[in-house]
Amino acid sequence: MFSIIFIALLILLITTIVMILASILSKKALIDREKSSPFECGFDPKSSSRLPFSLRFFLITIIFLIFDVEIALILPMIIIIKYSNIMIWTITSIIFILILLIGLYHEWNQGMLNWSN
Repeated sequence: MFSIIFIALLILLITTIVMILASILSKKALIDREKSSPFECGFDPKSSSRLPFSLRFFLITIIFLIFDVEIALILPMIIIIKYSNIMIWTITSIIFILILLIGLYHEWNQGMLNWSN
């Protein structure tokens, strides 16, 4: 019992020392403005947060999130097809895909899928 506690404390001590050393050695004296700026959104975090932003950028992000969640919901439906009632599974799948297609049509109708503008 004593050896297990001793080994656990030794592992805790070694990991703490390694984390402290990594933290000390990784500090940079100079803070690069490019390194601390946002990567893809193009906003300067040190400026006013009340600047207008592109609604197009926001809507493209929403489209990505919707289709990302869609994949997370469709994959389990494929796995449970052999365990569920086929009629209920088919109706649920059709309703789910119709909702997505209506949303895609709305985005297309609003012109959000035109990448060239």
